[in-house]
Amino acid sequence: MEPGRRGRCHEFGPPGGYPLDDEHFVTRARAGDLEAYEILVARHTASAYRTAVLLGAGPDAEDVMQEAFLKGYRKLSHYRGASSFRAWLLAIVANETRNLHRSRQRRDGLVLRAAAAHPESDVTEDPGVATVVAGERRAALVRALRLLPAKDREVIVCRFFLDLSEDETVAMLGWPRGTVKSRTSRALAKLRGLLDREEVRHG
Repeated sequence: MEPGRRGRCHEFGPPGGYPLDDEHFVTRARAGDLEAYEILVARHTASAYRTAVLLGAGPDAEDVMQEAFLKGYRKLSHYRGASSFRAWLLAIVANETRNLHRSRQRRDGLVLRAAAAHPESDVTEDPGVATVVAGERRAALVRALRLLPAKDREVIVCRFFLDLSEDETVAMLGWPRGTVKSRTSRALAKLRGLLDREEVRHG
């Protein structure tokens, strides 16, 4: 039998029953049931990947997602159920994406300094630079999204790309409810402005 196969067969509980909720599998995973955590991973892989991509992980999205799932498993004892498991897990994905951005900034800073010091060097062919260039070819909406400040981008991704509720967004980002409301409104206005300029530029 393939690893995790038995766990997936029991995902929907007794025959004719309703799908078991995440809390059931979190409890089992905390008790050491790896198949239960496999089910949680399978349920939330698509959302985790989309979160990483939309927050700017680009070609590193898969690595970000895998690291987030590993950290989620290690930190299961910290999950208190105050928010949905999905929101808690996506908060880890968002944090890993922020870590990636910080790492890229440090690396790209070194690349640019090295390129300035050695103009004939091949260092400017660094994959990080290529990633930035490739990002410019993406769809207008994603381009505009990435032009937003990080916090504006995060709230837009949560509310409109991941369809998180306001409560889940509060839990995922760790912001007060009023901040989520006001930043969502401002971020939407900025995004519309960017899209309008994009439309004018391309006729």
